[in-house]
Amino acid sequence: MAEEAPVIGSDPASYSLRLDRVSKHYGVVRAVDDVSLEIERGEFLTLLGPSGSGKTTLLMIVAGFIAPNAGEVLLGGKPITHLAPEKRELGMVFQGYALFPHMTVAENIAFPLKVRRQAVEAIRDKVDKMLELVQLTGFADRLPRQLSGGQQQRVALARAMSFSPEILLLDEPLGALDRKLRTEMQVELKQLHQRLGTTFVYVTHDQEEALSMSDRIVILRDGKCIQIGDPEELYEKPASRFVASFLGESNFMKGAVEGTDNGAVRYGVAGRTFRQAAKGVDLAKGDDILIAMRPEKIGLSAAEPGGDVNSVLGEIVNWNYFGSNFHFTFAAEGIGDLAVTTPAWQCTIRPEVGGKVWLTWSDDASVIVEED
Repeated sequence: MAEEAPVIGSDPASYSLRLDRVSKHYGVVRAVDDVSLEIERGEFLTLLGPSGSGKTTLLMIVAGFIAPNAGEVLLGGKPITHLAPEKRELGMVFQGYALFPHMTVAENIAFPLKVRRQAVEAIRDKVDKMLELVQLTGFADRLPRQLSGGQQQRVALARAMSFSPEILLLDEPLGALDRKLRTEMQVELKQLHQRLGTTFVYVTHDQEEALSMSDRIVILRDGKCIQIGDPEELYEKPASRFVASFLGESNFMKGAVEGTDNGAVRYGVAGRTFRQAAKGVDLAKGDDILIAMRPEKIGLSAAEPGGDVNSVLGEIVNWNYFGSNFHFTFAAEGIGDLAVTTPAWQCTIRPEVGGKVWLTWSDDASVIVEED
C-alpha cells in the first residue's frame, strides 16, 4: 500500500530535502516509481528495502549521479534536480569507503576542502576537528591500507562531513564490516548524528540496523514507498503483510470475521474463534481478515489457560537456543506453523521436539494487516 508524502509545512525552511513525484525507469523496469517524500532538518531517515527495491537508485538521484525521468528534487525549497553532484554540496559515504589509497588520512579528509579552495590553516584546523570527532587523532599520517575496516569507514565519514554539508547521504556504509564491528559502528553513527545535528539519509537492507538508528524509516518495494513511520510504529503497526514480514519476523493467520464487540473483533480460523483488538476498524461479519503477530508476543503454557486469552495447542517442530532466548517453531492444528521467541531465563517448558504446549496471546498482541 503506497503512502502519500507526509505534510511537514509550506515553509521550505522546515525541511532539508523534498522529493516530489520522482520516477526513474529503465525500459519497462520502474526502479523508482512516483516517490514523494519530505525529510526534516536534522532527521535520521533510512531508506529500507530488499535488493531491487529502488533505495540506492533513489539515493543516487538525490546525490545527482542519476537523473530522474520525472519529478523534482528540492533542497531547502530550491530545485536541484538538474545540478551536477559537485554543485549540490551534499556529503556522500559509500559502502566501499572510496578513499584515495595514495593519500594519508589527513589528505583524504582535506580533499573536499582543497577543492573548495579553503585556506591552508583553515583546512588544518578542520582536519584536526574531524579526526577528533571520529576518534582518529594520531592517525593523520597513515594510509588507508594501514587501517582496519572500521577505521577506514570513520575516515570516509570525516571526509564527507569536513565541508559541513547540510545533508549526509550514506549508501550501506557498514555493509563491508563484520557483525560485531557493524554493531559498534551503528552506535557511533547514531551518536555522531546526535552531536552534529546534520540531516542523515541512510540506505540499508538490514532491518535491525534501520530500527536501532532511525528517526523515521521509508520502506520501499518495487520502486514505491510502501509505508513511512518511526521504527516503533512500523514494527508494532505494520500496514501490510510485506511490511510485517520484512521488518522483523511475523506469524500470519487468515480467518473470517464472526462478530464485533467493545472495540474487538471475533474471527474464526479452522473452527476456532479468537479475539482481536480492532478499535476504529470497519469490519462486518463474513469479512476476510489477516492477522500478523510477532513471535515474542506469544506466551507458552504447559496447562490449558482459562479466561478470554487466545490459545491454541501446538507441537514443537523445531527449537534453537541463542543464549538470551529460545526460538521455537510450533505446528498448530488448522493454523500451520507458528514461530515463538521467549527469553531463556523465563522459559518454563521443556524444549523437546514433539512436545505439546499451549500457545497464548492477548487480543492486542497482534495487528490487522492488508494482504499484498
